[in-house]
Amino acid sequence: MADWAPIAKEYDPLKAGSIDGTDEEPHDRAIWRAMLARYVPNKGVTGDPHLTLFVARLNLQTTEEKLKEVFSRYGDIRKIRLVRDLVTGFSKGYAFIEYKEERALLKAHRDANRLVIDQHEIFVDFELERTLKGWIPRRLGGGFGGKKESGQLRFGGRDRPFRKPINLPAMKSDLYGEGSAEKRNWSREGARDWRTRERDHERSRDKRWPERERSWAWGESERDSKEDRSRGRDRRDRKDR
Repeated sequence: MADWAPIAKEYDPLKAGSIDGTDEEPHDRAIWRAMLARYVPNKGVTGDPHLTLFVARLNLQTTEEKLKEVFSRYGDIRKIRLVRDLVTGFSKGYAFIEYKEERALLKAHRDANRLVIDQHEIFVDFELERTLKGWIPRRLGGGFGGKKESGQLRFGGRDRPFRKPINLPAMKSDLYGEGSAEKRNWSREGARDWRTRERDHERSRDKRWPERERSWAWGESERDSKEDRSRGRDRRDRKDR
């Protein structure tokens, strides 16, 4: 835990799938795919990766001209690459912007994140494909993006950093290990309480038993007296006849 940090310094698909970067077992298929992937960054991409911004969540109607208009306010731009579909030519909603100076890059990284362009709130971060060791893109199960609905949340990036782990004391459930004396005392107290409740219940039952016998005896005597009175009335009726 000494080297824990909210932002990943090296990409690990297993840690990226964990909210605090401490998971030890994959919990979805995408993590397995990312762990098994052997990804090599695109060698056809040119430019300085340390001067390049990644801009995502763009409106699909946003053009290179619009991006240049917005991001040129932070400094001189060397190149803009809006990623488009190879077949349709439509925007995929993200772009890479390379600046001429690091000062402009840092200013855009600080101020342009969550800027609204064409009614869309954008996301801005440094390029990671060529700068973060072990990087695996989202299409292979990696990345730092994802939606809760798709079950592919990823952590460790600017938008969703790791949460600090909660260090809980080690708890042992072994009755014969640490803390067994406390558990044995608890079990003795519990058994003692149970025996006490059982004894009290028997005593109260013994007390109620004579009362029930008296009530039954009283009920029988009353029934006998009623029968005797009814027999006496029958005899008097016969004599009158």
